[in-house]
Amino acid sequence: MNAARWQHISAQYARLRIGVLGDYCLDRYLEIDPQLSEISIETDLPVHNVARVRAQPGGAGTILNNLAALGVGRILPLGFCGDDGEGYELRRSLAAVPGVEAELLFTTPLRRTFTYCKPLVMQPAGPVELNRLDSKNWTATPAEVEAALIDRLQGVAAELDALIVLDQVDRAETGVVTSRVLAAVGALSRSRPDLLILADSRRGLRAFPPLGFKMNRAELCAFMQVAESPDLPQIKRLAGELAQRNGRPVIVTLAEAGIVGAQPSGVIEHRPALPVRGPIDVVGAGDCVTANLTTALAVDAPLGEVLEIANVAASIVLHKVGTTGTASIAEIAALLR
Repeated sequence: MNAARWQHISAQYARLRIGVLGDYCLDRYLEIDPQLSEISIETDLPVHNVARVRAQPGGAGTILNNLAALGVGRILPLGFCGDDGEGYELRRSLAAVPGVEAELLFTTPLRRTFTYCKPLVMQPAGPVELNRLDSKNWTATPAEVEAALIDRLQGVAAELDALIVLDQVDRAETGVVTSRVLAAVGALSRSRPDLLILADSRRGLRAFPPLGFKMNRAELCAFMQVAESPDLPQIKRLAGELAQRNGRPVIVTLAEAGIVGAQPSGVIEHRPALPVRGPIDVVGAGDCVTANLTTALAVDAPLGEVLEIANVAASIVLHKVGTTGTASIAEIAALLR
């Protein structure tokens, strides 16, 4: 693919209306200046002095940031945040993203805001991340919160060109994508078979209804109950079988080996990853891939081009160290030249 072809595809993104249903997090970065280090008088322990604090939407918010970087016209966040300071920061960050209809993300005192707090020691060679401090919900999502999520999903469903579903939590039933919410997504998929729905879950997709799936090699093996690590031809076969079973596209990311995609029509493609060009940071690369897969599929780009675009976008984000980056239309065009 060349830059002109990319321009033709990406020029259609402004007309898209994409919903992102999932766990919205606050990514809070604490930039520590090692030259300001001292010893606490009270505890006699080293003190990390924070010289700068920055925050941005994470989790499903990372997908949302990438959709905005691609110029998607309307981005509809479907999720919740807590009635706390982190929730305020998250809502403020979302409201600043172009194209985002931030009012769809609702505040509830029944949940805390999912937060990744990332201390970074700012070294001349680049930031060094210390142990992360996470704030999560460990109890089941209340039924009234689930009902509010389902109401919002059903209220915007008719407007959507595509829906992304991201399950980010480690413990089932504690986030946005509960079994009850998934049932509503499955009902939407059955009522609108034309609607592109692409789902991703860090706990695997076995509990999900037949949707478009984005998964990695290990998740595909677990889903298809394959014990041994399959080679590329086997991965293509398994992805094709799953795509036909679901009646939806299946995308399998293979890290440095690239991406495999399969359509229910029987079309199966593989595109290799781009070479590494320097230091890398994998944070956010998967969500960038999800955003680029969804947008390109939503404008009916051929599967091979969809995978190529996603690989280029992932390469851009991988080389943005110390932040959860995005890949813009201009950055993708530059790498395609």
